[in-house]
Amino acid sequence: MRRYLITLALTPVLLFAYLQLNAPPSLSVQWTLISGGEAVEFEDFQFFYATLPRAVLALLVGGAMGLVGSLLQQTTQNRLLSPMTLGAASGSWLALVCASVWAPALMADYGAWIAMAGASLSVTLVLLIAGRGGLAGLPVVLAGMAVNILLGAAASAIVLLNDQYARDLFIWGAGDLTQTDWNWVIWLAPKLSIALLILLFAHRPLTLLRLGEAGARGRGMGVIATLALLLPAALWLVACSITAVGVISFIGLLTPNLARALGARRAGDELAYSLLLGGLLLLGTDAIPVLASQWTTDLVPSGAAAALIGAPGLIWFTPRKLSAADHSSLQLPAGVTRLSKAALILLALALPIMAVIALLWSPEGANAVTWRFGWPSDLVFSLRWPRIVTAAAAGGGMALAGVILQRLIRNPLASPDILGMSAGASLMLVLSVLLFGGSIYQAGPLIAFAGSLGVLLILLLLGRRHHYAPGVMVLTGISLAALIDALVRFALAKGSDSAYSILGWLAGSTYQTTATKALLLLAGVMILVVLCTACSRWLTLISAGDHIALARGLNVKRARLALLFLASLACALVTAVMGPVAFVGLLAPHMAAMLGARKAAQQLLLAIILGALLMVLSDWLGRTLLYPAQMPAGAIASLLGGGYFIYLLTRRRAA
Repeated sequence: MRRYLITLALTPVLLFAYLQLNAPPSLSVQWTLISGGEAVEFEDFQFFYATLPRAVLALLVGGAMGLVGSLLQQTTQNRLLSPMTLGAASGSWLALVCASVWAPALMADYGAWIAMAGASLSVTLVLLIAGRGGLAGLPVVLAGMAVNILLGAAASAIVLLNDQYARDLFIWGAGDLTQTDWNWVIWLAPKLSIALLILLFAHRPLTLLRLGEAGARGRGMGVIATLALLLPAALWLVACSITAVGVISFIGLLTPNLARALGARRAGDELAYSLLLGGLLLLGTDAIPVLASQWTTDLVPSGAAAALIGAPGLIWFTPRKLSAADHSSLQLPAGVTRLSKAALILLALALPIMAVIALLWSPEGANAVTWRFGWPSDLVFSLRWPRIVTAAAAGGGMALAGVILQRLIRNPLASPDILGMSAGASLMLVLSVLLFGGSIYQAGPLIAFAGSLGVLLILLLLGRRHHYAPGVMVLTGISLAALIDALVRFALAKGSDSAYSILGWLAGSTYQTTATKALLLLAGVMILVVLCTACSRWLTLISAGDHIALARGLNVKRARLALLFLASLACALVTAVMGPVAFVGLLAPHMAAMLGARKAAQQLLLAIILGALLMVLSDWLGRTLLYPAQMPAGAIASLLGGGYFIYLLTRRRAA
C-alpha cells in the first residue's frame, strides 16, 4: 500500500512538471482551461490542444503497454516477453503500412482491426516457431527477433517501393505522441476500457498459472481457454495503441520488471502496478522529445526516447532472467562430416555462373516485359557490374566476419547483425551525416569501423561474466541494436529526401555503388581473406578451447583481439559501402559447416563463396522480381536468411 501511495503522489507531480515544459500559460490560465474555459492566446491553444492531450495519451498508452507486458510475462512466466519481443508490434506495423499504401480508405474506420490482424498473425507465427515448451525461455525471444527482422524488411521494402504514399509513415513508425486536438484521446480511451476487465478478472487465472500448467489444470482451470481469452485482449490493446501513436517499444518489457523489483508479488498487484508505472514511465520518457523540441526544429520521436531508456534496461535484465537451458549452446543442424571436392568445385563454379546470369539475363521493356539474355549496352554494363562486384564482396565479407565470431565466441548464433555490430557501424555513419551533412554513401569506412568495434567491445565486456553464453550475447546484441535503431529512427522521422536515402541504405542497397567503391571493397575483403586464412590455425585452436590453445603455445588474448579486429573491419567495410546486411554472416558459416567444412580454413573459404553467391543472387532477384521497380539486395537476403533462421529455431524445438 505504501508503494501505491508514493506512486500516486508522484503522478500529479510528474504530470504538473510535464505540462510546464513547453512554454505554457500562467498557472491560473492553465486551471481555467482545464476547468472548461475558452482558449484566447496562442499559448492557451498550444497548452489545451497539444500539451494536455499529449500527456493524457502518454498515460493511456504507457499504462496499456505496461499492463500488456505484465499480462504476457505472467502468462508465459517469461520475464523477457513483451509486445516487441513477441513480434506483435512489428506485425501491427507491417499491417498498417500495407493498409496505408494499398487501402488508405480503410484506415479511418478499421485501423485498429487491421493492426489487430497483423499482430495476431505475427504472434501466431512466433508461437508456432517457439512451441509451447519454448514460451518460458530464450526460444520465443529468438523467434520474435527473427519475425521482427523479416517483417521489418518487408515493411521497409514496401515503403521504398511506394515512397510517394508513405512520407508520413516515418514519423508514425518511430512512435509519435504529438497531438493537435483531442481526437485520438477520444478515439483511444474507450477502446482501452478492456484493460479494466483484465484488472478485474485476470488475477485469478494468472495466480493459478504460477503453479505451472499441470497445477492450474489440477485446480480446474482450462489453460487453453484462458489463454485464448487473455492473448487477444492483450493484442487488442497493442493494436489500438500502435494505431494511435505508432510503435513505442520497451515500455511493456521494462514496466513489469520494475513493478516486481519494487515489491509487486501477487498477480493482481503486478497487473495494477504495471499499469500505473507504465503511464508514468512513458510520460517521463516523453519529456525528452518535448525538451528537445525547444532546441531543434526536427521532430524527436517519442518511441526513440522510450528505447533510449528501455534498451539499457533490457541489457540489465537479460542475464538475470534467462533459464539455465538458455545459457547452453545451440546446436547446428547435422551435415556431412567431410567436405567433398565435388561440392567445393560445384560451389566455386556456381558463383561465376550466377554472376554471368546477373550480368546478362534480365527483363526489359516498359509495357510488355520480356526477358533477354545477352551482353548489355555499355551504359547498362557500366552500372551493372559494380553492383555485382559489390554484392559478391559484401556477402563474402559478412560471411568471413560470421565465421570468425562464431568460432571465437563458440556461439552458432554469433553474426555481425545479430550481435549488433552492423547496427553500430550504421549508427556512426548516420550520425556523421546528421552532424556534418553530406550523403551517407560518401561516409568513410573508418567511421563505420569505430561503431562496429565499439559495439563488439561492449558485447565482450557484458558477456564475459557469463562466459559468452548464447542467450546473453544474443539478447544483449538485440538490445544494443534496438537502442541504435531508436537513434536511427530520429533521422528517418524527418521524412525528408535524405531520410529516404538513409532508409534505402539501411536496407542493404547496391544502388549507389560505383566502380571505384566496388573495386576498393573487393580489394579490402580479399586482403582480409588472406589475413584470416593465415590465421586459420588460431581459429581452430581457440574454437577448441582456450586451455587447448594455451597448451599449444598460442597467446589467446592477442590472437582473439586480432581476429575480432579483422571481423569488425570486414563488417565496417561492407556497411560503409552497401549498408547493413542481415543474416548472411549467420547463414553462410552454417551452410559451410553442413556441407562438411569443419576445419577453420575450409569453413572460411566455403562460407565466403556461399555468402558471395547469396548476395549476388539477392541483388539479381531484387532487380528482376518486381521489374521495373527494384528491391534492395539486403531486403531479399533478410527474407532468405530469416527463413533459414526460423528453420534453425523450429529444428531446435523438434530436437
